[in-house]
Amino acid sequence: MDTVRDYAERFGKYGFWLLFKRMRREGITWNHKRVYRIYKLLRLSMRRKGKRRVPSRVREPLIQPDLKNSSWSMDFMSDSLQSGQRFRTPNILDDFNREVLHFEIGTSLPSLRVVRVLDKLKEWRGLPGQIRVDNGPEFIAEPLRLWAEANGVRILFIQPGKPMQNAYVERFNKTYRTEVLDYYSFLSINEVREITQEWMEDYNHHRPPAV
Repeated sequence: MDTVRDYAERFGKYGFWLLFKRMRREGITWNHKRVYRIYKLLRLSMRRKGKRRVPSRVREPLIQPDLKNSSWSMDFMSDSLQSGQRFRTPNILDDFNREVLHFEIGTSLPSLRVVRVLDKLKEWRGLPGQIRVDNGPEFIAEPLRLWAEANGVRILFIQPGKPMQNAYVERFNKTYRTEVLDYYSFLSINEVREITQEWMEDYNHHRPPAV
């Protein structure tokens, strides 16, 4: 009974059959009649009212890492082109030296695309022990959770409404907005990517350290 309840909590939007297939896929071989009997006993077929709340988060201290590639920070930003079309970018930083690892600029950036970005970084950079994020939908979604478990990466969630708990990337976001997003008027997504790439190279390799 506890197993079915746990799955229902993890996958609250699933109906019975999708939940059952998920359990089978993850190695639970109970037949559908048994699972459905427990499903009904727990009254899981009743429509849940209200939105699902973000789980409570424990405050994690923001510690300066001693080693490169041991802790990353990740956060989304958004802006618009001259046409009014919105675009977004997840910015990824190495907390040790504030090196920018990647920008992924596009109009649609779901959790699966975030996972693809992290896999690309894994190929040439390796992965950290932890990544600090907020509670945005892309970060709390199932694809990122499964990816983190498979790769041995701990996802550190800041507390809702506490952006300074992710201060390294928040400070970087302010610099990027001031020097790029608010400085230029963009005509296309490709233009945003080109200017951002040039700025990133300068930021990582030529920018004088802050006083």
